[in-house]
Parts: sequence; C-alpha cells; structure tokens
Amino acid sequence: MAVWTRPIDLAQLTALGDGVLPGLLEIEFTAHGDDWMRARMPVDKKVHQPFGRLHGGASVVLAETVASVAGAMAVPEGKVTVGLDINANHVRAARDGYVHATATAEQIGRTTQVWTIRIEDDAGKLVCLSRMTAAVIDAAQG
Repeated sequence: MAVWTRPIDLAQLTALGDGVLPGLLEIEFTAHGDDWMRARMPVDKKVHQPFGRLHGGASVVLAETVASVAGAMAVPEGKVTVGLDINANHVRAARDGYVHATATAEQIGRTTQVWTIRIEDDAGKLVCLSRMTAAVIDAAQG
C-alpha cells in the first residue's frame, strides 16, 4: 500500500532544489514506488573531498534530501516534515559517475517518520547507509 498522500511528479520534486543546496549538487529525483523514492547525484569535483573521493557530507545531503522530500509527500495537507536526526555509515568510496539514493519508509506516523536510505554507485554497490528521523509538524510552524 502506497504511503503517498499526494500525486508525485519527479520533475517538480527535482525543481524544488533549484537555487538551493540540492540544486547546486544537481540532485535529481528519478523514481518512486509504494513506499520508496529515489534520487541521484553526479559524483564530480564539486562533491569530492581533497583525495578525489565522494565527500561524506555530500552523501548526507543526498540522503536527507531524498528522505525529506519523500516524507513531505507522505503527510496530510497542512503538514510538513522537518529533520530530527540523521546518521550515515560510509562503507565504500565513489569517485565518478552517479550515486543513487533510495529512501524507504520504515515508519510513517502521525508525529514522526523514519526512513532508511541506501546510497549505491552505478554498479549497485553500497556506498553509504543512512537513517533519518523526521518530525511531522503544522505547515505554519515550518
């Protein structure tokens, strides 16, 4: 059963990042299913750490972006989600190509959500495993 409370337009979700951090990192929403959403980010010099590998902070930006947007699509009208906690385990380096983040809903509640985010390289190898908890609040509070 789908967790979404509104129609999903991937191009519109990508456009939310225009002029802000997700847009600067060229994060693009690419797919969704009943309880998951996917986005990708190019791995190039702007997201490298000094040794030519994907910076862990860029992975966290990608993870939080896909989970936050997914969360916002799974709340009732008049509600928004805000991040409470995120963690990330960086398990493999990426140097080029794209990384693909899939956020899967673990728990969608009235006041909190929990999302697991798997970030994989183009070959499908795990680069980062993350979990994000979000609070559901009134849009007027956001």
